[in-house]
Order: sequence, then structure tokens, then C-alpha cells
Amino acid sequence: MHKQLQLVLMMTTALVSSPAFAEEDYDSFLGRIVVSAGEEKIAIDTPQAVTVITQDEIDRQQATTIGEVLEDVPGVSTVGSDRVFGESFNIRGIGSGQSADEYRLITLIDGAIKFHEQYRVGSLFTEPELYKNIEILRGPAASTLYGSGALGGIISLTTKDASDFLQEGQTWAVRPKLSYSSNGDGIQSSVIGAVRVEDFEVLASLNYRGANNYQDGDGNGVSGSEFDSLSGLAKIKYYFGDNQEQSIMASYQHWFSSADDQDYSQTTTSTFFGTVDRDVTDQTALLRYEHEGRGNAWLDLEALVAYSDTTVEQSDTQLGAFFGDDADYGYRSIQGNIRNTFDLSMGGGVSHFLTFGVSGLHQERTAETVTSGSTGTLSFHPEGEMQQAGIFAQSEINWNGLTLIPGVRFDYQTIEPGSGVPGGTDQSYTGFSPKIAALYELNDTFSVFGSIAHTERMPVLDEVFDTETRVGGTFYPGNISPDLDIEKSNNFEIGGTMSLRDLLEEGDAFDVKVTGFFNQIEDLIQRANGQATPITGPTTLSNFENVAEAEIYGVEAEAGYDSELYFAKLGYSLIRGENKTTGLALNSIPADTLTVTLGMRIPEADTTISWKGRFAADQNEVSGSTAPTPGYGVHNIYLDWQPDEGQFKGLDVRLAVENLFDRQYQRHLAGDPSRGRTFKISVSKLIGG
Repeated sequence: MHKQLQLVLMMTTALVSSPAFAEEDYDSFLGRIVVSAGEEKIAIDTPQAVTVITQDEIDRQQATTIGEVLEDVPGVSTVGSDRVFGESFNIRGIGSGQSADEYRLITLIDGAIKFHEQYRVGSLFTEPELYKNIEILRGPAASTLYGSGALGGIISLTTKDASDFLQEGQTWAVRPKLSYSSNGDGIQSSVIGAVRVEDFEVLASLNYRGANNYQDGDGNGVSGSEFDSLSGLAKIKYYFGDNQEQSIMASYQHWFSSADDQDYSQTTTSTFFGTVDRDVTDQTALLRYEHEGRGNAWLDLEALVAYSDTTVEQSDTQLGAFFGDDADYGYRSIQGNIRNTFDLSMGGGVSHFLTFGVSGLHQERTAETVTSGSTGTLSFHPEGEMQQAGIFAQSEINWNGLTLIPGVRFDYQTIEPGSGVPGGTDQSYTGFSPKIAALYELNDTFSVFGSIAHTERMPVLDEVFDTETRVGGTFYPGNISPDLDIEKSNNFEIGGTMSLRDLLEEGDAFDVKVTGFFNQIEDLIQRANGQATPITGPTTLSNFENVAEAEIYGVEAEAGYDSELYFAKLGYSLIRGENKTTGLALNSIPADTLTVTLGMRIPEADTTISWKGRFAADQNEVSGSTAPTPGYGVHNIYLDWQPDEGQFKGLDVRLAVENLFDRQYQRHLAGDPSRGRTFKISVSKLIGG
């Protein structure tokens, strides 16, 4: 371990013994505020399937990747592998880790769109310790506010703020943290500092995380899962104006990892591809202006400008003849959006909010290689540029228990091939995404909701300009596919909610939300050697093609109970998908999954104890070369100690045992078995004054 990293660990250990404070806040997870679905509202009152993950849950998981945090959310799965470099996402059967698949989902960091696509490498590189809140909106209705590519939904991550660590009257706070994971001898250490000076708030965070190869339930090491990473976040916020109703926030996030002789394939173990030296750098910088417009019904403004840059630099590749001896992959984007919400309420018990906005995105995709001293481009990872412009409006009307949310979005996109795409010409597309959603409160206990959403996803660089195709184990030069039609999704949802208060004791809460959905996708874009027209030889190559129709449907259920002493949480998802052209099952459909959490608080000991079980059914609904996977059940236990008074006030100790019975299992969409039994511990201390 580097000397500077050892110094960070020593600082963390020394500060743990200092005095501090802590607070606990209890809520029902379906009663949490949602900010990514228009006007702020609680999850159970949103006519869309949405889940909010809080800071406490993120801390309890002690996760190495964002995917570990999302595994309890119905309809959400990770694809690829548990490796830090091999993880992507799937929402409602959309997302398989293949080329361009992640364009059907939208991942946001503080509102900035993040994306990376590379052969046998994951799509998101970041540090879970940087975030305090994650919102997952499932279904294409999210397209209205965030872009026509959201066929599956969006994952919105929010970074920590200085105010999260500063109590009223405090001007500074420091929180060191040290974590250890037994499976792979993983170490995580971080130091966060927060300062408040009059109208300014500043936060700085430094994080180190590293581990050796983890082991599965059979005790076998998963090669290529070793890593170390260094990350940081700097964030400054300035409040001004009448009653501080305006603010400017600037932030910069940096994540870096370097690995020598790492497995080339990170999405699944494969010795065929050999090893590689790989440096990964991810950067996100943004500037946000907000004006709450207190007292002005026509003003509630937010403007954002963001820069994102993800690069993967590779060298000493064993398959250098194909991948290049040295190769650099990159995605760089500049984006901006501005939106304003008008309060058009006219009284008489009717409230009406109209959100109107515009957005723009410029993305540059690079891929350069050096093979035997010759510099060139990679035909299977075409270079090029993409420009998008969008305009959107969403209205939210509330009257006498009825919430009505119509919305519409128009997008225009152009893509320009790089110099390494022979015969490539500029392409342009337009997308139209209308929706209408409604929720009606039958009484104080029951509500019903439903939505109809049409979303159009436009083709991207990979799908139009990829010029190599694999047939069996042989690669052939293929054709560009400029005649692809846009994907068109027609999604229908219906559901109901139930909210009970004072059920078992005074002040407790029990909430249930069930959602059924049917997603009909026309002109689904997939590789031509998939299910639509299997490739039999180089004379029939057509890299990407449209599938006339595909269907994905299912049901999701969430339930939560919370009281002073006890809490419980349940999530269930069942998803089915079919290629209507061939009648075959879609291979991006996860297994039926049930997650149950039961917990108890012991106030006199400042302790919380919980158990979580995750149960997956056999997944035999597969086609082609995709193999079925058996079901499994995995059990985790957690113990949190957070004293709120005395000399240990402010100390936060988290203990966990995951995969308690050392079960050997593999998620259906994962390329490798998951972790075996893992013991975890984290200790942090907040010091303020």
C-alpha cells in the first residue's frame, strides 16, 4: 500500500477516539421524498414505480459498488460481474451489458448524465461513499424530464453536502471512516471535511478503496476482481438573495484506478482474452444555479452545466493483434439543461404546477490503438460525435384526491462518424415522448394509479457505425447500418397503494405499493447475430437490425413497516420478455426475485439489528446460447451501533455478515458467481464545532 494511503488510514484510526455527535431519523421507505419525478412528493403518492435509498441504507450495506446498493430494488438487477470494472445495470429486463445497451437507461450524478460503453467492461466507475441518496425511477415515463433513452428508467445519484455533517450553529466538521471486508481483504478509508462560513458551505472528501480477488461460495478466487481506487469530491455552495432563496453550487468528482496484469474481460471470467494493464479515470464537474422564487408563483428555476469524462487507457494487451498493443477508450461530454416550474394554482382546492425546460448534450467518443507501431482506430468501437437537443413540459394537477401528470418531450439528435468509419455519413433522428399518469386517492387508506407512456429511443454510434461482427469465434468485417429505425416503446402501467397508520402501535406505519406493467417495443435494435436473424456466414452480415416487436411485462411489489422499535421491508419482481418476431424469450430478463428485511431497534443500547434475505427463482426462460441459472437464497445480518450521548456520542460502528451460509450462487444476468461469506466492519466518527 502506498505511503500516503497508509497515512490516511492512521489518521482515521486516531480520530475515531474523539468526541462527536449522532442523530437517528426513522421513516417508512415508501414515505420518503422523491425529487426526480417532478414536484417533490413521497414515493407512495407517485404514479410511477420509484424507490429511494437513503444514507443510512448505503452505510449499512458497506458496498464496494453501486450495484450492491441497488440489489434490493424490485425490477433492478446488475449485469456483468461483481468486479468494480465489470458492472452495468438492468431495469425491468432492459440492459444486458452488450454494445450500446446502457443507452436504454439513464444514469445521473447530481443531474449530470454518465455513460461508458466498452467491450467486456462495465459502464459506471464511482465510489459509493460519495453519495447520500439514490433514486430509481422504473419505466419509460421518466423520459419526459430526463431524455428519450430511458426505456428502462433512470438511476439518479446525489452526492453528499456539507450541511449533511454540520449541525445548526457549527462552522466545521470532520468525519473519518475506516472499513474492512474479509472477502478479498478489502480496505476502505475516507476523510470528509465540511465548513460553513456565513453564506458559504464547502465539502471535501478523500477516499481510498482496495481489495484482492474475492472468493465465491466454493472458495474459488474470481480472477481479475482485485483493484485499488482513489477518489475525491470537492463541493462548494453559496446562498444569496432575499431569504437566501438563490444558490450556486459547483462540484468536482474524480475517480481513478490502476491495475497491471488485470483480466481483460471484466464482465465474465474468460482466459481467452488474456490480461491487460488498465488505467481508468472518471471525472464529473458541474455548476448549478437555483432560484426558489419564494413569493413568486412564476419562478422556481434550476440551471445546470456539466462536464463528464471517462477514459480507459490500456497497454500490454495479450491479444494486441485484435485489441491493440495500446488502446485508449473515452467518452467526453458537455451538457446543460434549464427548467422552470410555474405555480398555476387557481385556488378552490386545485393546485397546478407546470415544469418547462430545454436540454442539450454534446458527446465525443474516442478509441485509438497502436498495433505493431501503427496508430489507428478500432472498428468495433467506432469514434464519432453525438449532439442532442431536447425540449420538454410536464404538468402536475391535484384536485380532490386526483393527481394528473401529463407530459411531452421532443428530442433531436445527430451523430457524426469519426475518420475510422469507412463509408460512414452523418445521421439525424427525432424522438417524441408523450405520457399521461394519474393517481386517485379512494380514501385515506387506498389509492389507485396508472400511466400510458410512449418513448422513442434514437440509434447511437455503436449501432450505426460498428463495422465488425463475430460469427462463432471468427471476426468478419461487417457493414454500417444507417437505415436503422428508432425504437418505439408503448408502456402501460396500473397499480394500487395502501397506507395504514397506528396499525400495531401508536405512530407506526405500514405501506404497500403494487405495480403491473406492459412494455411493447417496436423496432427493437439488436445485433444481427442475435435472435432475429442468426448469422451463418460473412456474406449475410448486417451488424445491427430492427426486431419488429418485443414485449416485456411483469409486476413489482413493495411493502414497508416502521415503528419505534421494529421495521420491515419487502420487494418482489416478476418480469417476462419475448421477441415477438421469433417467439423466443429475451435474454435480458432477470430471475423472479424476493427480498425481505426485518429489523429491530434497541434504544437503550443505541443499537439496530437486522436480517435480509434475497431469494431468486430458477431462470429457464432463455434462448440461443444463453444458459439457464438455478435459484438461490442468500442471508445477510447487520448490526449498527450509534450512541447519541456520552463519551462515544457520534461514533458509528457497522457490522455485517453477508452470504451467512457461504452459498455458491450466480445471479442470472451476471457473468461470474457472487461473493461467498463476507464479514464487514466500518467505524466512523463525526467531530464538529
